[in-house]
Amino acid sequence: MFEKLKNIQNLPNHPKLKQFQDVRAIGLVIFLAVALMVSWSGAQVIQRNYELQKEISYLDQQNAVSKLENNNLRLQNQYYNTEQFLDLKARQDFGKGLPGETLLLVPAEVALSYVTKPANTEPVINPESQRPAYQRNFQAWIDFFLHRQGDVR
Repeated sequence: MFEKLKNIQNLPNHPKLKQFQDVRAIGLVIFLAVALMVSWSGAQVIQRNYELQKEISYLDQQNAVSKLENNNLRLQNQYYNTEQFLDLKARQDFGKGLPGETLLLVPAEVALSYVTKPANTEPVINPESQRPAYQRNFQAWIDFFLHRQGDVR
């Protein structure tokens, strides 16, 4: 126990610790601490500026979309004020026409009887698309290196 106390008392005389008691070493440690704090603060400012720039970019995009929507509505209102729209709307809603035109009303079932029904629209299953993605990727690389086209084997 007494030897430990003697070693602790001799510790301040140790040559490695004496170099840390020098004023230059203490100044260097303080300088490094200040430099670290300034760097940390600068990094936080840069991060905040990045976040604000992203927000500005998002708001600019929203502003552009709003301007396009307003322009679209303005053009739509202009179209609603044209004679062409009024003519089409009168024909559609009221069955009106120009003088000399004859209106023909065709029942829906008669009109639909002349419409061809689409063929069976089941999706065609390609065996290539059923393979896992890594196999398709590997095959695509092989085709690339052997200068093959994707369809020709």
